[in-house]
Amino acid sequence: MASDLDLDESDHDQMVSGRSLWGRNAIRPQWRPMARSFSTDVAVIGGGITGALIADHLTARGFSVVIIDREEPGFGSTAASTAMLQWEIDSTLTQLEAYYGFERAAGIYRRSAAAVAGLSKLIAANGIACGFRPRNTLYLACNLEGARDLSQERQLRRRAGLPGVYLEHPDLFTQFEIDRDGAIYSPGSAEADPLLLTWALIAMAVRRGAQLVSASVTALHSEGDRVTAETEGAYVIEARHVVLATGYSMPGFDMPKLHRTSSSWAFATVPQDPATFWRDRALLWEDSHPYLYMRTTADNRIVAGGEDDGTTNAAARDRKLPAKIGAVREKMKRLWPRADTRIAHAWGGTFGETADGLPLIGPTPGMPHVFAAHGYGGNGITFSYLAAQMIGAMIAGIYRDWFEDFALDREGPGIRRFGDDRLGAGDALR
Repeated sequence: MASDLDLDESDHDQMVSGRSLWGRNAIRPQWRPMARSFSTDVAVIGGGITGALIADHLTARGFSVVIIDREEPGFGSTAASTAMLQWEIDSTLTQLEAYYGFERAAGIYRRSAAAVAGLSKLIAANGIACGFRPRNTLYLACNLEGARDLSQERQLRRRAGLPGVYLEHPDLFTQFEIDRDGAIYSPGSAEADPLLLTWALIAMAVRRGAQLVSASVTALHSEGDRVTAETEGAYVIEARHVVLATGYSMPGFDMPKLHRTSSSWAFATVPQDPATFWRDRALLWEDSHPYLYMRTTADNRIVAGGEDDGTTNAAARDRKLPAKIGAVREKMKRLWPRADTRIAHAWGGTFGETADGLPLIGPTPGMPHVFAAHGYGGNGITFSYLAAQMIGAMIAGIYRDWFEDFALDREGPGIRRFGDDRLGAGDALR
C-alpha cells in the first residue's frame, strides 16, 4: 500500500523576526542546487540543529545521507534559539508525575540529563568550536507559593536521583545576590552558539559523505520499502527512510492534539564587564508565566528572553518585537540591576511546544519509513540530540519501550496545560 504526504512551504521569515548574534564570521556549509535524481539511505529534510545532529549521527552509523533545505540552513528556528542546553524540562517532574506516574516521569528526566551529557561529549570529542561552556542552572521562584512548589520539586528530583540543591531566600541572596523567595540550583547543563554548532555538525557529516542539497521537497510517497521525495523541479530522491526535521511545524498533515505553535522574544546586550556577572554565570530561569530566562555568552553579553504568547502570524510577531523586548528588558533589570541593558541584537521566533512539555519524535503515523522530530519547547537542542539517538536506533532496527514516551501519537496528559499559569508552563526559545 502506498502513502502520500504533501509538504507545505515555510519561509524563515515566518519563523524568525530580527537577527540574533549567532554564527558571526563563521564559514557556512556550501549547498548545491539539485541537478539530478538519485538514491540514498536517508533523506533528512531540514538543515537546522535537528537535521545536523541527525545527519551527523546517521553518517557515523554508516548510512548514506542527504540533507535537504530550501533556504540557508540554520537561519530558521535554530538561529532564534538562546541555546541554553538544559536537562530540566518545561514540565516539571512534579507535573510529569501527575501526567504519567513517577517511574515514567523520572525516566524521562534522566534521559534528558543523559542527552545533555551526550551532547557535551560529542562536542568535546570532536573539538567543536561553538562557544560551548558547561553551566549550572538556577531555577527561580517568582513568589512564596512558587518557592514551596520548588522545594517539593527538589524533593521529588532527589527521589529520582537527579542532582541539585534547594536554596531558601537567605542562601540564595547571600550566594547569588538574587532577591527571590527560593530556587533550585542544579549542575549538568550548558550553553553554546547554536549556529556554530549546527554548521560544525554538518561539516562532520559531509566529511563522512553526506550530501547537501538546496531544494524544496513538495511531496513524499511511501511505498514498499522506499520513500520518494518529490521536489519543485524535475528531480526526485529515492530513500530508504526520510526524516522530517523541519522546525516548528510538521508539514502536510494535522499536528497531534498535544501540539501548539507559539512565539517568544529575546535579545543580547552589549558586552558586559565580567566582574558584574552573577555567580558561576549560571543559566537563570523563572517559574512564572511568561517567565524570564537569562544566560551569558563567550564574548560577555547577556542573552535574555521570554514573554511568550500564542502569536503565530509572522507580521503580528514582528509588530510585537519592540514591546516584548522592552518587557524582557525591564524584568532583567529587576532581577539583575548591575546589567548594562543596552541592546545589541533583538529577535523573536515561532516554535512548537506540547501539552506535556515533551518532544514529538518517531515514526509518522500512516507513512512507513518516514520519521519526524518536532515539538521541542524550551529544550530544542537537548531534544534534538535525543531525536538523533532515537531515530538512528529506529532506522537501525532497534526499538526500546521508552521510545513510546515521545511518540507522535501518544496519549497526552489528562489535565489541561496550555494557558495554565502554574509552575513550569512557559517559554521555548531557551
